[in-house]
Amino acid sequence: MAGDKFLTNLQKRFGDKITGSNLGAIDPWIEVSPAGLVEVCRFLRDDADLRFDYLNCITAVDYLETDPKKAAKTGWDPHLEVVYHLSSIRKKHTIVVKVKLPRWKDDEEGELPELDSVSGIWSTADWHEREVYDLSGIRFLGHPNLRRILCPEDWVGYPLRKDYEMPLDYHGIRGR
Repeated sequence: MAGDKFLTNLQKRFGDKITGSNLGAIDPWIEVSPAGLVEVCRFLRDDADLRFDYLNCITAVDYLETDPKKAAKTGWDPHLEVVYHLSSIRKKHTIVVKVKLPRWKDDEEGELPELDSVSGIWSTADWHEREVYDLSGIRFLGHPNLRRILCPEDWVGYPLRKDYEMPLDYHGIRGR
């Protein structure tokens, strides 16, 4: 997988659905628009030269600075980033795919952002997407069984969000 040729081919094929890249990073990455995620991922899996047949993990990063002084210096607006680590077992190469999302759908606090599921491309995404949903509060559209996987079903909030406040008790059991 030659870096410049790979990126040029992706940009030609997908245009503005490829929104950024750094193929010189320790973990080379491309950034994809939310609308282009499934189409780009299917291509990455199916293209004969790429064959990204293994989804290692999906994670989410909360870009929120809660200290107002530090927030003023960040240079970015608060957002979430969903990160997909892909490997090709046959071709022996890797890529990271990133998707930037707003922290809340339509800027309404409490309304979870949405992203199409890739569980139809890599079956292991079923579990990874459930974990990201449970801990970071991202709803994966088209997921076959999107529900909490680590926290109880009646848990309030998303523990990996930087503004999460741990409840003092859960069903009468004191936590702190």
